[in-house]
Amino acid sequence: MKKIKLPLYTLALTVALSTSCTKLDETLYSQVAVDDFGTNQEQINALVGSIYSTLKLHCIDWDTYITMDGLSSDMIAIPGYKGGDWSEPMYKETMRHTWNASSSGFNESYFGPSANISLCNQIYYQIDINNAIVPELKVQILAEIRAVRAFWYYILVDHYGNVPIVTDFLDKSQPETRTRAEVFNFIVNELNEVKDKLRTDVATPASYGKMTRGAAYTLLAKMYLNAMSWNPAGGPKWQECIDACNEVLAMPYQLEKWDVNFVPNNNISREAIFSAVFKTGGSGRQNNIALNTLHYFDPIALGLNISPWNGIAATPSYVKEFDPADSRYDASFLIGEMRNPAGEIILTPHGRPLIHTVDMVMNEVGSDGWGWINQEEGARIKKWPFELGLSNSMENDFHIFRLADVYLMKAEALVRNGGSNTEATSLVNAIRARAFTDPSKLYGSVTLEYIYKERRFELAWEGFTRQDMIRFDKFLQPRSPFKPYASDPKYLLYAIPQAAIDANNKLKQNPGY
Repeated sequence: MKKIKLPLYTLALTVALSTSCTKLDETLYSQVAVDDFGTNQEQINALVGSIYSTLKLHCIDWDTYITMDGLSSDMIAIPGYKGGDWSEPMYKETMRHTWNASSSGFNESYFGPSANISLCNQIYYQIDINNAIVPELKVQILAEIRAVRAFWYYILVDHYGNVPIVTDFLDKSQPETRTRAEVFNFIVNELNEVKDKLRTDVATPASYGKMTRGAAYTLLAKMYLNAMSWNPAGGPKWQECIDACNEVLAMPYQLEKWDVNFVPNNNISREAIFSAVFKTGGSGRQNNIALNTLHYFDPIALGLNISPWNGIAATPSYVKEFDPADSRYDASFLIGEMRNPAGEIILTPHGRPLIHTVDMVMNEVGSDGWGWINQEEGARIKKWPFELGLSNSMENDFHIFRLADVYLMKAEALVRNGGSNTEATSLVNAIRARAFTDPSKLYGSVTLEYIYKERRFELAWEGFTRQDMIRFDKFLQPRSPFKPYASDPKYLLYAIPQAAIDANNKLKQNPGY
């Protein structure tokens, strides 16, 4: 990660925090000298608010790490559509596990978090030197910044493993690569140092979208859950994961009706633990799921006023794992005939019925086993409902962490640690009961495989598939038809972008690239 020298001015400090509403209102400031900025509460809110605005990178878009993770796993398929759309090499090489250090698809997943860490360091410095802030409030704010920075390092340690650790805004030297174990331990230590200094008013309108004690403990649970993948020399941390989950479960979060977590006004969900907040027509990266996934003519059937790009679809095998009786199946995937207001099936530009099929059929397959599919094929994202008349970006927030995941993390850690299967089964069934009306669909006793599957059903499109597949030793397995072979273990990590190495000769490439 190249540490870029930042100017002594705050350039685009946006998104002033408000404790009286659940959305983050935007405020723009002209250039102000660093030493002069942050002398009143509004400016302090703007400083801290800028780090939360960066969370909008955690979304489904054409180049975000969530999308690329889905492509590198078995959830998302973008094989390229008739007419040449979405046929860029980055999608093919990601699905087939043939990427390299020059692959453009992973630039955002490296440089985005890296830039956000640099911003956290800058804001930390500006808050730390500000003597006008009440000491108790300063302690909490600095803890928030460190925890958000730890979140971005969590993203980097997951994807790249071996990255620099930079915490000093004034240090302009080129940082050296640190081992994945060092980065893992840094994140855990940071979270343990700040977790009890964070705000305790969780699941409230005032704390929504902010780094709270609940969010920090959930992030700790994620670190411990993946300890054997990210720091195997340190040994399993199953009990530590359970303990962190217990802290969250003791807080006033609660499981909601499932769809409350995804509707346009999902800020009301008391299941939400840590969220990226979006606003229709807001600045910067926004929630453009509808544009990224829907066919050009889907808005005719759905009553939308947008011009989508016909892109992100689900891998057929992933969709077929779902039980059709599972309410999450229909709610997560847009499948079937798309009809105009007159009731007629819409035709694609190629004269084919616009019917989103689960299956995808490769046409004109070349010697490398690759071809193209018809525009209408592939189940599309439906999990975040589209508002009737939608004409801009979507209002739906993206819950980075929510309580259902904590239930499933604890269940997995219990089974792996030889704990109570009765408790683990109860935790999984609490999630599963929301999805089925038939009580016979609940489990009598869970296994790791059941928990793995339940994570796939519950957390579809939410960015955990790659991480889960690696932890369950499934990521490198063949995936027909797009990757009919086992992958080299080097693909458990992404390659450090060559552009980063060119800019900083102290960086080391990940093994095998």
